[in-house]
Amino acid sequence: MAHVLQSVVFPLDRDPDLLPLYVDPEVWSTIDEKPVRVSEVAHLADVLGRTRARIPAGTRVSFATYFNAFPASYWQHWTSVRAIRLAVRTSGDATIVVYRSTGEAAQQRIDTRDASGEAETAFDIALTQFGDGGWIWFDVVAGAEDVVLEGGEWTTEQEPVRAGKASLGVTTYNKPDYCVATLAALADAPEVLELVDRVFIVDQGTQKVRDEGGFDAVAAALGEQLQIVEQPNLGGSGGFARAMLETLQRPESDFVQLLDDDVRIEPESIRRSITFGRYATKPVLVGAHMFDLLNRPRLHAWAEVVDEAPFMWRNLYQEEMPHDFRQANIRQTPLLHKRMDADYNGWWMCLIPTEVIREVGLSLPAFIKWDDAEFCLRAGEAGYPTVSLPGAALWHVSWIGKDDSIDWQAYFHARNRIVAGLLHSGAPRGGTLIRHSRRVDLKHLMMMQYYPVALRNRALRDVLRGPRHLAENIATAMPEARALAARFPETVVHRDPDVVVRSRHGRRVFPLLRRHEFDSPTGWRLALFTAKTLVAHWLREPAPENVAQPEVEFSKSDAHWWRVPSHDSAIVSAADGSGKNVYTRDRLLYRRMLLDSVRLHARLRREWPRLQKQYRDALPDLVSEQSWRTIFGSQA
Repeated sequence: MAHVLQSVVFPLDRDPDLLPLYVDPEVWSTIDEKPVRVSEVAHLADVLGRTRARIPAGTRVSFATYFNAFPASYWQHWTSVRAIRLAVRTSGDATIVVYRSTGEAAQQRIDTRDASGEAETAFDIALTQFGDGGWIWFDVVAGAEDVVLEGGEWTTEQEPVRAGKASLGVTTYNKPDYCVATLAALADAPEVLELVDRVFIVDQGTQKVRDEGGFDAVAAALGEQLQIVEQPNLGGSGGFARAMLETLQRPESDFVQLLDDDVRIEPESIRRSITFGRYATKPVLVGAHMFDLLNRPRLHAWAEVVDEAPFMWRNLYQEEMPHDFRQANIRQTPLLHKRMDADYNGWWMCLIPTEVIREVGLSLPAFIKWDDAEFCLRAGEAGYPTVSLPGAALWHVSWIGKDDSIDWQAYFHARNRIVAGLLHSGAPRGGTLIRHSRRVDLKHLMMMQYYPVALRNRALRDVLRGPRHLAENIATAMPEARALAARFPETVVHRDPDVVVRSRHGRRVFPLLRRHEFDSPTGWRLALFTAKTLVAHWLREPAPENVAQPEVEFSKSDAHWWRVPSHDSAIVSAADGSGKNVYTRDRLLYRRMLLDSVRLHARLRREWPRLQKQYRDALPDLVSEQSWRTIFGSQA
């Protein structure tokens, strides 16, 4: 019996920006060592359905694309599948050419076949030479008349290691429209629902999913597969922990597939990740990649790791992300041919085997931030790695239009990173984590951003209180952090069109720099700049006229920590462009917060060994089913 590993699909939406993720234009060239499209032969009009497309007469279309190439290296490395079959169904006279690549992106032809009339052309391919990386794909070349690709599948005769289904867990807070759209996409994908046991919508908001227009129709279509769970807002970790707990009660479920709420899904990705999880030689977490929902060919995350010394997350190839598939597709991007191993995957979409949850526990009660990375690190330490699987992805609202490091989330950024470091860092006293955290405070203080420093100092105090605070304040930390904003005028976003905020000396404009380039001071200049700025802010009162009216204005992209501190006050555009914030230097507040930060970080460094043992000893209880049942019960 042939088992489908991956189907050839085309976009659900009539969006021309999506085409590069599914089909590749016929001809590329190179100018100044950069790939350039020479011609476009793929158009929306040629997409005839979910699995059908037209190849115009005399043209060639490649399926060396994100969603239609086969990630051979990942299947060879993580599964025991060593033979696959590609079946391509066509109508018309066509030539089908199958290619592979190496980890160094060298392209090699595997086979070529001619097809005429209504035909199925099959290629048997060995998965034995993809240790370092590589994809497999096919091109279709049309003759004198149009050819229709009727469908294509990558299959294997090998039986999966696991046969259970997956339950889907969607955590939402006031995103009912997104949730209904996700449910509708699932309802229209019976091939996915065959692998799904239950769909849990964990609704933590005040705008209920069940009240959203269109919900009744999708609920009727999904029937008993859909289950709505309503609970108070316990953040992403609380919502996903609930999905984990509900899935553990389902004997039919071997996996839970976690999904964020503000996403648009590619249903085939869900099927692929479940299938990959079934075939993995040993249980693995199967993560998906993230594309930008507002710029849909732009990939933001491929393989993510946590650096040991600073204990900070990043993309494995930070300088290459995000990647725009309009500018370079798979054949034109050598990096994408490497097999990249991840430390963790964001919980915008991540498949977790239930046996892993039973062994290592549920999510850390962290509310938001670092819960996904901490869980994956914990699972990895227990022998369950994370695989960020190419060809499995969704579209998520990116971070471009927001800066959550200066809003109420600053508390969770600081606290949860330190807690995760206490739990998993192998470096003495956390390596450079504490120094880096202190440096973040200094940058905020020099930028006159006092609210995030207040939150970060609160976070350090909570960490020092010990691990019990995580469960104790999971429902209260967020509202308390948001309430604290009222004490800081900088948090007000000025949007009133009748009261335009203006600066005394106008807007500062700087030369445009290339990607990943900065004009920040480094080396001894950085040390001198920091010392001079810290002393100046400590000693000098701001000029009264700069307090009465902001001195200068910066765009968000120009408001860097090495530019703003030389002024007494500044207007800075909000990250989403909706208004402006006013930052004003406050010498007394600066002094108090600087001293607090220095003292708290010194105490954290001094007490790190004790805290590390305390948190690690408490972890099994913190993430246990009973602990989470107690949290859910207390919030009911």
